[in-house]
Amino acid sequence: MAKAIHSMIRVLDEQRSLGFYSKAFGLKIAERLAFEGFTLVYLSNPESEFEVELTINHDRTEPYALGDGYGHLAVSVDDLEAEHARLTELGLKPLPIKEFMHQGNLLAKFFFIQDPDGYKIEVLQRGGRYK
Repeated sequence: MAKAIHSMIRVLDEQRSLGFYSKAFGLKIAERLAFEGFTLVYLSNPESEFEVELTINHDRTEPYALGDGYGHLAVSVDDLEAEHARLTELGLKPLPIKEFMHQGNLLAKFFFIQDPDGYKIEVLQRGGRYK
C-alpha cells in the first residue's frame, strides 16, 4: 500500500520560505540537498512523518505562477483559535476562521494562510477525520 511522504512546492526565496514554515508550523530542515542548478529542502516536525519539500531553482528570478490547478496543503492543530491568534501576532495574516457544515453537522472548523510564494495552507481543528 502507498504511503504519502511529502508534497513539493517551488519557492523563489529559500530563507523567506524557511522562516515562514518555521514560524507558522514549526517545520525545520530535515535534509538539504544542493545540486547544480537547484536545491531540495525537506521540512518536517515531530508531529508527523509527512514532509514539505521546497524546490529552489537557482536561476529563477520571477515568482512562480500557481495556476488554477493548485489547491492547498493542510495541517491540523489541537486549538484552532489559539493557533489563529499566534499566527496573527506573528504578522502572518491568517484569514478568518470558518465552519464547514455537511448535512447539518459541523464537518470542519478551519482557516487559511498563505506562504510567501502564495501557496495556500489550510489549518484545521483536530477531530473527526482531521486527526
